[in-house]
Amino acid sequence: MTAGEDISMRRKKLRYRAWHRGTKEMDLILGPFADANIHDYDQAQLDRLEALMSEEDPPLLTWVMGQEEPPAHVDRVFLAEVIADHQARLAK
Repeated sequence: MTAGEDISMRRKKLRYRAWHRGTKEMDLILGPFADANIHDYDQAQLDRLEALMSEEDPPLLTWVMGQEEPPAHVDRVFLAEVIADHQARLAK
């Protein structure tokens, strides 16, 4: 397997995980985000997405909705990208 095949497989797996979270709300936030962005992501960006997706759905949803502040270990810059993407989709 080449590096290109490896990253391609990783993208596919993360995209699947984004659409099959366990809660429909997070599926509808992370799925479209992954669809729109994952094909351009390098390994470092995939790491950031994977780290965010490793969080449990209930707290992640409260952070996306602005109901709670995420803990210090959360990549707030990347979370802000997810939030901005979600808000842009809602505005359409």
